Amino acid sequence: MKKDKDKICKVTSIGGQALMEGIMMRGPFKTTVGVRKADGTIELEEIHPLDWGKKHKILRLPIIRGVVNMIDSLVTGEKALMLSADKALEGTEEEEGESSKLDQWLDKHFGDKIINVIMTISTVIAVIICIGLFYFLPTWLFRMSSEALTFMKEPVMGIPTFWQSAYEGIVRVILFLIYMSLCTLNKDIKRVFQYHGAEHKTIFCYEKGLELTVENVRKQIRFHPRCGTSFLVLMLIVGIIIGLFIPINHPIIRPVVKFCLLPVTVGIGYELIKICARNDNIITRIIAAPGVWMQHITTKEPEDDMIEVAIAAMKDVIPENGEDIIK
Repeated sequence: MKKDKDKICKVTSIGGQALMEGIMMRGPFKTTVGVRKADGTIELEEIHPLDWGKKHKILRLPIIRGVVNMIDSLVTGEKALMLSADKALEGTEEEEGESSKLDQWLDKHFGDKIINVIMTISTVIAVIICIGLFYFLPTWLFRMSSEALTFMKEPVMGIPTFWQSAYEGIVRVILFLIYMSLCTLNKDIKRVFQYHGAEHKTIFCYEKGLELTVENVRKQIRFHPRCGTSFLVLMLIVGIIIGLFIPINHPIIRPVVKFCLLPVTVGIGYELIKICARNDNIITRIIAAPGVWMQHITTKEPEDDMIEVAIAAMKDVIPENGEDIIK
């Protein structure tokens, strides 16, 4: 039986995102980026999400709201990440000699927009690589394996694509695990994962009704069921189930169809996360379990100065009268 101090008194709608030397906390009315600057101070700055769902009622319908929220999170998250990078690096620049001809050309043609250009190009390349790895590679590998393993060609329970969907799903999970594990080898990414842990611990502390202090936050666990990691894992699982109903095994057409069904996958995954947020029972714990387990990789124990940033950002978005509480 859980101790009283471990009980959740309220479930908040406030969520966050780990950044470079900082954290974004998003409340129902305000979104704040908190960053630990090079001089040791904490700077808070408000940013404005797209909030399409608040402007158009149709975008709040089930499934659709999941896709809208995903787009909003990606856009707002990138904006917050760029802001945190700028703030974290302020005051660290050193005087250098004459810039190279390439630097001069880039400055002349792009000026202050060069960072946005680089980020756009990097994003496009990353999307192409992800589509190749998570959609085309699993289908291609199954095609190669099925030539040697004849049992994979036999339908199971009347579902002709059972083995293919299961195989592709397992490959995607393995690729995701390898990618996230490799990320932890980078010291900068590891610090981001530590801020991720600080974010979760701070939210848990608030949900338990405890005062937001470093000491109280430090005692909390860092695995939260309503996390972006859990959402990604649920998308992988939902993708496996959707794949069962795609009676196509062509190495090009099948991954294209699965990619086109990505909005459905996102929408269902989002609804499952919302169910887990509102209910705490054996079923929701089972649904959330794979994502919580994955957080052993994507969250790390934070340092006290990271917790301080999380607390500062959290306090800035908590509304009055409990308007952030999920009922």
